[in-house]
Amino acid sequence: MTTAAVPGAQPGRTKAFLRLVMIEHSVFALPFAYIAALTAMFQEGGGVQWVTLLLVTVCMVGLRTFAMACNRIIDREIDARNPRTATRELVTGAVSVRSAWTGAGIAVTVFLGAAALLNPLCLALAPVAVVPMVVYPYGKRFTHYPHAILGLAQAIGPVGAWLAVSGQWSWDAVVLGLAVGVWIGGFDLIFACQDVQADRAHGVMSVPARFGIPAALWGARVCHLVTLALFAWYAYATGAGVFLWIGLVVVAAAFGYEHTIVTPHDLSRLNRAFFTVNGFIGIALFVCALIDLSLRGLTP
Repeated sequence: MTTAAVPGAQPGRTKAFLRLVMIEHSVFALPFAYIAALTAMFQEGGGVQWVTLLLVTVCMVGLRTFAMACNRIIDREIDARNPRTATRELVTGAVSVRSAWTGAGIAVTVFLGAAALLNPLCLALAPVAVVPMVVYPYGKRFTHYPHAILGLAQAIGPVGAWLAVSGQWSWDAVVLGLAVGVWIGGFDLIFACQDVQADRAHGVMSVPARFGIPAALWGARVCHLVTLALFAWYAYATGAGVFLWIGLVVVAAAFGYEHTIVTPHDLSRLNRAFFTVNGFIGIALFVCALIDLSLRGLTP
């Protein structure tokens, strides 16, 4: 997102918009899109297609920026009633609703433009990817399982990245996408635990609000066990070497640590579990996958 991406191109307004969409959290989704794209490139012929990788990055950041902006706009009244979120930019007025919508519009336009530059199938499926991004913030108004909608939205990334390279459907990419979706849905269960009182007071629906924090944390553990199984399936299906399997051991250890530091009676380290550990998981697995693919013949 450049300065020109926000109305008026004012640096202060741009910074506020980037804070609004938490641009730095792209680290959660990008590594898995890169794993999918690089694996597809390896299978296609062994060389990194840098222009395609750049367009995948633009697509991922553009779509995520659109999704976050929509989330903040749609949830601004809920955010105003929750002490944890009452300082968000749309609540305080640091970003106007008009500016947020304009930024969201530019972001989705950038996403669609990059998809068009990739291949016809990516462009045709791009509007489908937009739908869950808009539905998710409404989910907490009609279902106790909005975390599943978020997981579905995040699962699209690796599938789209693979399509960007090959132009063809891949069930291996679907397995990786499901792993990412279940993983993010699981840690969203953990993240939602901190808002239980506010959610119950204002009728916001979630698994922790409906079933309690212990049940939500157990649900997250199950999700992350399923995630590990899906990652292992992907590694096996794509003929991964030892380094990707080492990466899965690292991910398993990180999951274990995450679920050790967050308990029903102590949520004080929740942000460490959510931001630090999950950011580490994405980066660590990407590094291991990159080393593995390089040793197997992927060339720059």
